[in-house]
Amino acid sequence: MKIIIMGSGKVGHKLVEQLGQEGHDIVVIDSNPAALQSLADTEDVMCVEGNAIDYQVQREAGISEADLVIACTDGDEMNMLCCLLARKHGAARTIARVRKPEYYDQLPFIREEMGLSFAINPERASADMIARVLIFPAATSIEPFAKGRVELMEFPLEQGNALIGKSLVEINQRFSFRILICAVQRGQEVFIPGGSDVLELGDRIHIVSSHDELQGFFKEIDLFRSSVKDVMIVGGGKISYYLAKRLLYQGMRVKIIEQNMERCRELCEQLPAATIVHGDGSHEDLLQEEGIRDVDAFVAMTGMDEINAILSLYANTHKVSKIITKVTQLSFTDMLETIGIQTTVSPKEVTANQILRYVRAISASVEDNSVESLSRMIGGRLEALEFYVEKKSPFTGIPLRDLSIQSGFLVACIVRGGDLIIPGGNDTIEEDDAVIVVTTRPHVKSLYEMLA
Repeated sequence: MKIIIMGSGKVGHKLVEQLGQEGHDIVVIDSNPAALQSLADTEDVMCVEGNAIDYQVQREAGISEADLVIACTDGDEMNMLCCLLARKHGAARTIARVRKPEYYDQLPFIREEMGLSFAINPERASADMIARVLIFPAATSIEPFAKGRVELMEFPLEQGNALIGKSLVEINQRFSFRILICAVQRGQEVFIPGGSDVLELGDRIHIVSSHDELQGFFKEIDLFRSSVKDVMIVGGGKISYYLAKRLLYQGMRVKIIEQNMERCRELCEQLPAATIVHGDGSHEDLLQEEGIRDVDAFVAMTGMDEINAILSLYANTHKVSKIITKVTQLSFTDMLETIGIQTTVSPKEVTANQILRYVRAISASVEDNSVESLSRMIGGRLEALEFYVEKKSPFTGIPLRDLSIQSGFLVACIVRGGDLIIPGGNDTIEEDDAVIVVTTRPHVKSLYEMLA
């Protein structure tokens, strides 16, 4: 596919990196020559300097032949206008990054009126991710599939965990819950485990099932934590607004510490049920005064990775049960994990993953059972994909044990009507099923690719 990306900031750079690996023809438009040069030095990409809403610039980039245009400049209005003009000039599909809260409720109307194929709000998507983890604080990440009926959860095996030293066969025999351990990260190794594989201290395991089954399983292994009631957020940006709004709706108590007085006034108007504190959240005295020792969860959401890391470490010294850290540099994630901060969120990674899911879906034809949902984990080394089986195929109606499934693929879950199936060898994939596949293979677009 020919993809034109308007804007070469952090999200644009991440998209170039990921979509380039998928084999697409990428063109980037930006008015900043230094940013374009930096991109050209590291990626195989065509760069066009100029204003993305200028027709001559779009024409130079080949807008009329574009299969997809992604507008991710710093301005929402700019992104929407870029997409509108791109459609007028012949682009087949458009995606706009739209971040302002005042546009959120209008997105369906905006998409229809401007011909947008897809609109992404990184801050809202990041807030949704954080909220899912706060509902189930024992997990470090939770990804929903099949319209929320299935959850893929990650958590580390720490000292005393009942799963350590047991094989998957032993775990299935001991526990009656319908769960599947579908992937393991052990140090730098990532693999899909077999029945004889034994879990070890320090493993990060990925487990799939329904929310209720996972909750029951976590209670059984004494890892269930009571739901979060009090949340402290440092930094009053867009993610904090969306997150607080959702948490308040769920009945949690939310306190936001923000340094900018004007932003505090805005948050007070937008979130009357939240406690808004004006002050520097990096000051120890203020954190103590506002009760950091008593909160159930601490969320570091400032604009600086370094400050977020320090704040998270400080919260850890006060034994805060759940700590979540915003990062822009993904290299920080591994470092934070080594010092005990397990849950991080990167808005640019969230954005890139959602757009990549959309690109995968339109890259494959309907007959290929294209991607419905996509989650990339462990720096993209592991992917979970959801497919909808629209018609009979070479893999339908055949027991999984009789299918020639390649190594690196695992059919993790099948949703059939209202039933959730954790598949065994005798189970089959049928027409109209939603199928969740976990794989260590990159760039998978259809279910056919799992067959040898």
